[in-house]
Amino acid sequence: MNPRLGVLLKIFAALCATLMLACVKGLNGSIPTGEVIFFRSFIALFPLLIWLKFQGNVLQNLKTRNLFGHFIRGFSGTGGMYFNYLALVYISLADATALSYAAPLFTVMMAAMLLKERVHISRWVAVVVGLSGILIMLSSSLAASGGVLAGVANSATASLGVAFALIAALCTATSNVQIRFLNGIEKPGAIVFYFSVMTTLIGLATVFFGWAKPTGLQLLLLVGCGLFGGLAQILVTLSLRYADASLLAPFDYTTLVWSMLIGYLFLNSLPGMTTLFGASIVALAGIFAVWRENRQRKLAMVSSTP
Repeated sequence: MNPRLGVLLKIFAALCATLMLACVKGLNGSIPTGEVIFFRSFIALFPLLIWLKFQGNVLQNLKTRNLFGHFIRGFSGTGGMYFNYLALVYISLADATALSYAAPLFTVMMAAMLLKERVHISRWVAVVVGLSGILIMLSSSLAASGGVLAGVANSATASLGVAFALIAALCTATSNVQIRFLNGIEKPGAIVFYFSVMTTLIGLATVFFGWAKPTGLQLLLLVGCGLFGGLAQILVTLSLRYADASLLAPFDYTTLVWSMLIGYLFLNSLPGMTTLFGASIVALAGIFAVWRENRQRKLAMVSSTP
């Protein structure tokens, strides 16, 4: 184990994931969403296959015992992509990133209901506090006070973007629950590979609804979307080799820092104070839950030691 390296890999994974979304944001809805999903998933297969080759026996790593489980993960994950990309057409990169923090909260609730996971009271407290942070981010919309998030003049358009972001979070939570189920029986390489294959095929199927011929810049953004997406998946997997998931979890929230920086430098946008305040509450609630459970786990180990 090398915790410092694990944390560094996790931070770079967050950067790559944010750059992927920045590429989608740069397209600004000019390319059909299904086409974007195809390029993101198909291009991502290349770095993934190269990585799997370095892992050793590629066919052994791709062997699966639950193809139907991969279908469920693929469809729910594609839904998360689809609605997240739609949200980016209507709201800023940082706002969409902040709202995506609802996904871990939904995951806890769904895991308790569907997987019958035992959820400690500290995590339920974190969920309630986190949901209050989400409501704060949505407060302008709920109050209908003209404008949902800073920098968005059209409140109706922004409300649509917020709705898409929350639906994306729900789809992502469904995908996360399925990943937890698959982790018990499948290898990480197989989970990542079949997800990319599934989303590639689903994206390709949308060609019948009409695709657009990308310009040179648009093609560059589409390729960037796929490469950064594939690298993010690889880096997350590698980070878990060197550090515990409980240590790495808080660094998921660095995506907001990256999205603000990229938004300011390249997209001329910054989130409003309401968004930042709400996102901070969600992040702190998540970090507290991880810290509390990690502390209780250590205390339990100490008490069980003779």
